[in-house]
Amino acid sequence: MASTAIPNLPSLRRMNTSATAESSPSTAAGSPIDTPRHSPSSTSLSSMSSLEDVKEPSYGKLIDTYGNEFQFPDYTVNDIRNAIPKHCYERSGLRGLSYVARDIASLATTFYIFHTFVTPEYVPSTPVRAMLWALYTVMQGLFGTGLWVLAHECGHQSFSPSKVLNDTTGWICHSALLVPYFSWKISHGKHHKATGNMERDMVFVPKTRQEYASRVGKLVHELNELTEETPIATFIHTVGQQLVGWPMYLVANVTGHNYHERQAEGRGKGKVNGYFSGVNHFNPSSPLYEAKDAKLVLLSDLGLAIAISILTYLCRTYGFSNMAVWYFAPYLWVNHWLVAITYLQHTHPSLPHYSGESWNYVRGAAATVDREFGFVGRNLLHGIIETHVLHHYVSTIPFYHADEATEAIKPIMGRHYRADVEGGALGFLKSIWKSARWCQWVEPSEGAVGEGKGVLFFRNRNNLGVAPLKVTATKARNF
Repeated sequence: MASTAIPNLPSLRRMNTSATAESSPSTAAGSPIDTPRHSPSSTSLSSMSSLEDVKEPSYGKLIDTYGNEFQFPDYTVNDIRNAIPKHCYERSGLRGLSYVARDIASLATTFYIFHTFVTPEYVPSTPVRAMLWALYTVMQGLFGTGLWVLAHECGHQSFSPSKVLNDTTGWICHSALLVPYFSWKISHGKHHKATGNMERDMVFVPKTRQEYASRVGKLVHELNELTEETPIATFIHTVGQQLVGWPMYLVANVTGHNYHERQAEGRGKGKVNGYFSGVNHFNPSSPLYEAKDAKLVLLSDLGLAIAISILTYLCRTYGFSNMAVWYFAPYLWVNHWLVAITYLQHTHPSLPHYSGESWNYVRGAAATVDREFGFVGRNLLHGIIETHVLHHYVSTIPFYHADEATEAIKPIMGRHYRADVEGGALGFLKSIWKSARWCQWVEPSEGAVGEGKGVLFFRNRNNLGVAPLKVTATKARNF
């Protein structure tokens, strides 16, 4: 595993930072810019003494799934921002629109070529035509995902300096892909403000040991006795995640946090994630939003209504079977890539997750990983896979400056910068399976003490990496 997570380095200093959960999609405005490091008071006599007299906080021994010792980051968001060249923050609306035009042209050209030439007249063989149209769905899925990523840039205001241009472009592009733009933008902004927080993060919050035990019909202390999950079970779960994970997230907040009772306006009382609970991305009264967001949620719904109306008309005009190939199959590929990208950005054996008490912004933003998807990732998908760590610290940097900015922050982050690029594009695809096998639930390290008990790492029942804690029935209630 090619990773920059290096074990066995000296302890780093603790920092306390918190960020409030807001609806803004930009992490720049809501981020803690100056995260204080703990140091002796400059007004006390103790500050005159040797640094050896200063006791570092003790968290115990924290061990990730690979067996590497984990330490907390000791830099600040201000350190990150100051290391990035100023021109990396510059956004160009014209350049952004040129990429939108490129992706739309790619979609249109591909459709024209296949619709014109992949016909019985030019390709008499039915099996060959079927294979070519299957290739069409894959290609259109990649081009559509690229367009999705550009709308994602709009949501973060990294597309251009104009909020009107950003939101107009994002709303049109996402609506065409059946994404509720503003609703997603708000919840995604909250994800950025609470990444890695088990109680506030909005997507791919891992199961706790107790939740996993409940899912497989066991008690917490019985997980140690479970045999390896069968590969077919892993396969079925993974296929389901890749096929319907995205619509399930939009409709039922699947993989999002389930602490809606804490919603400040009281709209989460008695509500939990589910299909009929009102916790979704279409309901203005959903606890995912505040009252002030209602108009934007409705505007997102309007965009979807327009897109669905157009698709209905096209189905009636050209037939559902044609539309299934032209639009709906590529749409499923877009869903697949979206879920795969997000899942692998936040699921890795070296990544920590945090309880609310142990989390802060800097720690959470570092709990992500860059990967490599070769030409497809860097060109068709606009680098969203390769520069995600930077994106969680400064989300307003446009993707075409992200590589340079990533290189600039690596010396600041040091061992806390994580990248898994082994195997390139094929390695990225293999990581879907690897993560499903290695990362089944999170729990504290055996040697954790104090605040360290709120730092959780992935464990599994498949005899991969560090073994799960051996828990007695008496201690099980603590999970």
